[in-house]
Amino acid sequence: MNNDKIQDAIIEEFSMFDDWLDKYDYLISLSESLPMIDPSKRNDKYLIEGCQSRVWVASELKDGKVVYTADSDAIITKGIIALLIRVMNNRCPEELAHIDLYFIDAIGLGENLSPTRSNGLRAMVAQMKLDALVYAGQK
Repeated sequence: MNNDKIQDAIIEEFSMFDDWLDKYDYLISLSESLPMIDPSKRNDKYLIEGCQSRVWVASELKDGKVVYTADSDAIITKGIIALLIRVMNNRCPEELAHIDLYFIDAIGLGENLSPTRSNGLRAMVAQMKLDALVYAGQK
């Protein structure tokens, strides 16, 4: 397991809740911290394929770091993508291409989502890593 302060903080936050209804409420509250995508990017180019809800993720390279913004039409999905961005934002592309997102299993996120939301989570992670690989190749 990697030592990642952001992921460790997320694990600690979720450990305060005993049941998944409370964790879902917390996840929903995290949606308020989502760095919102520019409305002009809420189109098919930025739409994540494989998600039950509509999720748009945009990225750009700023000062050698990948910066993500996103939006979704589903509140739980907004919380999920907010968590992913919290962990993956402002890191170099090479690190992101190989990042171990161990917090997902540690908080039980994957196993407590519906199968379609789990597929969407995997699709979001895959697209965000793919964006990082593209930026790594541009260096």
